[in-house]
Amino acid sequence: MNRNLSPGKTLIHLFLAALCVACLYPFLVILGTSFQSQSDILKHGYSIVPKAFTLTTYRMIMHDPGVLIHTYGVTIATTVIGTAIGLWVTTSYAFAISRKDYAYRSPLAFFVFFSMLFHGGMVATYIMMVKWLGLKNSMLALILPYLISGWFVLLMKGFLQTLPEALFESAKIDGAGELYIFIRIVIPLSKPSLATLALFLSLQYWNDWWLTLLYSDRESLMTLQYLLIRVLKNMEFLNSSEAIQYGLVKEGMEVPTLGARMAMCVMAAGPMLVVFPLFQKYFVRGLTVGSVKG
Repeated sequence: MNRNLSPGKTLIHLFLAALCVACLYPFLVILGTSFQSQSDILKHGYSIVPKAFTLTTYRMIMHDPGVLIHTYGVTIATTVIGTAIGLWVTTSYAFAISRKDYAYRSPLAFFVFFSMLFHGGMVATYIMMVKWLGLKNSMLALILPYLISGWFVLLMKGFLQTLPEALFESAKIDGAGELYIFIRIVIPLSKPSLATLALFLSLQYWNDWWLTLLYSDRESLMTLQYLLIRVLKNMEFLNSSEAIQYGLVKEGMEVPTLGARMAMCVMAAGPMLVVFPLFQKYFVRGLTVGSVKG
């Protein structure tokens, strides 16, 4: 430990430590509450340390572990495949419009800008995906819509414009083609920006439930987020007067919907909290370097 810290630096360290605790506190509350019973939450409120530790909410959510494991598999598959293809598509597009010697640079850049201002909307997108492409109940329907985004393309373009043109010219003099330059020079030099983009894409795919709702009726294509939302809706219905009226639950019986919300947050966010540190060392550099040029 450095004992020669000035008072100013000490204050900065204390401020940053307090900020870290403030950021961590909500997640600890979510984690602690997920182990509380419904009656304890109503009586004592949300708490980091449960009054009485219980796994009731986790048992209810995981009453069929096979379905849960399968949805984890579908979500991981769509996240990994979508992120890998999205990185390639976005980076290659950004590389093309970042090259000053590319003839179609301006119209392609305008197309990206235009798509950020105007969107076809849900109806047009649904017709294209289901009627024209026939992707209803297909895994491609869970991957294609997020493959490329105007914002991500501009982010990559800003980073690629910082690479020196002399590198490309030297490679061309040595006989390298555009594909060789892209794979052997551009991609290795773009690790910070690629890691940042990979994190954005993976979060987008991991947290999505909307595409499953729109494009899939098959249980085998159900993603984790969609399953958790469906379980929560079912539990909320069981707490309603209609459920008691139809005899689905006994009067006075409480379904732990409050704890279930927290347990679902833990189950949904847990894997991404493990992945985030892998990208952390590239994350800040990727954002700041990419923001130098628009």
